[in-house]
Amino acid sequence: SMPDHASLLKRFPVAAGDFSSAGDASASIKGMLKKLGVNPGVIRRISIAAYEAELNLIIHSRGGELSMAVEPQLIRLKSEDMGPGIADVSKALQEGFSTAPESVRELGFGAGMGLPNMKRCANRFSISSHLGEGTHIMMEFDLA
Repeated sequence: SMPDHASLLKRFPVAAGDFSSAGDASASIKGMLKKLGVNPGVIRRISIAAYEAELNLIIHSRGGELSMAVEPQLIRLKSEDMGPGIADVSKALQEGFSTAPESVRELGFGAGMGLPNMKRCANRFSISSHLGEGTHIMMEFDLA
C-alpha cells in the first residue's frame, strides 16, 4: 500500500461486539479536532460519522480499524474491517435498512441510519465491500 504522507495519522482498533467501548474512538477523534481548533460544525459532522463507523465495526464486522488523517485542507476518515462484507451496498445505504440482530436493537443500536448518516455528514463518501473479505469506507471532510 502507498505510504500515507498525512501530517497526522491516528489509528483506532475496534473489536467486534465490544459495546462497552462504543464511542471511545469517536470521542478521541472529537477531542483531537478540538485541540487542533477545527470549526465546531465540521467537528460535529466528523464526530457523527466516526461514531456511526465505529458502531458498524462493533455490530456488523469481525473487527477492524477506524483511522483519521489530518491534512491541511481536509480530514479523512477510513473504516476498514475484516468481513463479513455487505451483501447489497445500495440497500445498506437506504435509511432504515438494517441487518442488526434483535439483541443489538434492544440495546438501542442498529436503526439503519449508520451509512446514510456517514454519507450525509461527509463532503465525499465512498464504500466498497466484498462478501467474505470486508468493507472499506472512506470519508473526507473539507476544512476550508
